[in-house]
Amino acid sequence: MKKIIFLPLFLVLLFLNSCMWIIRPSRSFDAYKHPAAPDYSNQNCWAALPTIKNASDSVPTKSNLKDNQKDAKVDVFFVYPTSFFGRKNWNGDVYSKHLNKKTDRESIHYEASVFNGSCRIYAPRYRQATLYSFFDTTKGKLPLNFAYQDVKKAFQYYLDHYNNGRPIIIASHSQGTYLARRLLHDFFDNNADLRKRFIAGYLIGGDVRTDDYVNIPVCDSANQLACVIGWNTVKWGIKLNKRIDATNFVCVNPLTWKDDTVYASKEKNLGGVSFHFKHIDKNICDAECSNGKLWIHKPHKSGYPSLFGYYHLVDYGLFYMDIRENVKQRIATYFSEVRK
Repeated sequence: MKKIIFLPLFLVLLFLNSCMWIIRPSRSFDAYKHPAAPDYSNQNCWAALPTIKNASDSVPTKSNLKDNQKDAKVDVFFVYPTSFFGRKNWNGDVYSKHLNKKTDRESIHYEASVFNGSCRIYAPRYRQATLYSFFDTTKGKLPLNFAYQDVKKAFQYYLDHYNNGRPIIIASHSQGTYLARRLLHDFFDNNADLRKRFIAGYLIGGDVRTDDYVNIPVCDSANQLACVIGWNTVKWGIKLNKRIDATNFVCVNPLTWKDDTVYASKEKNLGGVSFHFKHIDKNICDAECSNGKLWIHKPHKSGYPSLFGYYHLVDYGLFYMDIRENVKQRIATYFSEVRK
C-alpha cells in the first residue's frame, strides 16, 4: 500500500511552515520556461475519454458496480486536483509520464470513477499549478491563472468536438474546483442556452461561495437541476483555521442534498469507498453542515485518512455511493421533467 499512504504523509510535511522550502519554486513564475501546451486533439492530452480505456473506467473490485459509459446519455467534464508538488517549475507538464501516472492512479481512479455509472467521462490534462501556489497568495495567482487557460481551452474543445448537444455535469476536486468554479462563471452563468443542458456542478473540496453566481443557485434538493454542490469535510469538533472565513462557503450535505444545517446520521450514508478501492463501506459516517464545513465523526473503517482533522483527501470517497446515486437521480429528473 505504499502508493496510497505516501500522499497523506507527504502533505503533513507541507503543513509545517519550517518545511515549506521543500516545495517552493526557487525562481519567479516568468523566470521558468513553461511546459508545452496541451493539444486537445491528441487523446494523450486527456486523462479520461469515453472512447479509450483509462482509470475512470474502474469500479471497486469487490462490488457489483459497473462502468456504463458506453450507454450513458450525459457527459461529465471532470477537473482533477493537484498531483504536482514540484519546485523546478510553477506548473506541471501534461506530457510527463510520471505525473500523468500519479494523476490517473489517484484522482481519476478514486474520484472521476464515481461518475461512470451514468456519465461519459471527459477529464483534460492541464498544466496544473504546483501545490505551493496555494500557500503564496501573491505569486500563486499566476500559475493558477496559467492552469485555468488550459482548462478553459479544453472545455471549449470538448464543446466543439465531443458534446454534440448532450446534457453536461461539471465535477472537480481541490485545485480542480478552484478552476471549475471559474469555468461555471465563464461558460454557464450568463449563457441560458448552455444552462438548459446543465445537470449540476459537483464542485467538491474548494472555496465555492454562496454568492459566486447570479444565475446558478446552490442545490437544495436531490433532484434540483442547473445548480452547484460543494462541501469540505472535517472531523467533528476540531478548531478551524481562524484565518479562513468559511461561513459563506457552499456546503450541501451529501446525505440529504440539502443546503441546510440539519444533522444526517450515518444510517443515511449509502456507502463510502476507501483508498483500498475494494469494498463499499455502508454507513461509513454521518454528516452535518455548519459554518461552511461538512462535519463528520471518524469513519469506522480504515482507508479514510484525515490531516489534522481535515478529510480533504476523501471528500469523494466518504460519500462515493451517495454521489453515484445522486448523479443518477438528477439525470433521471432531467430526462423526465425537462426533456421528455
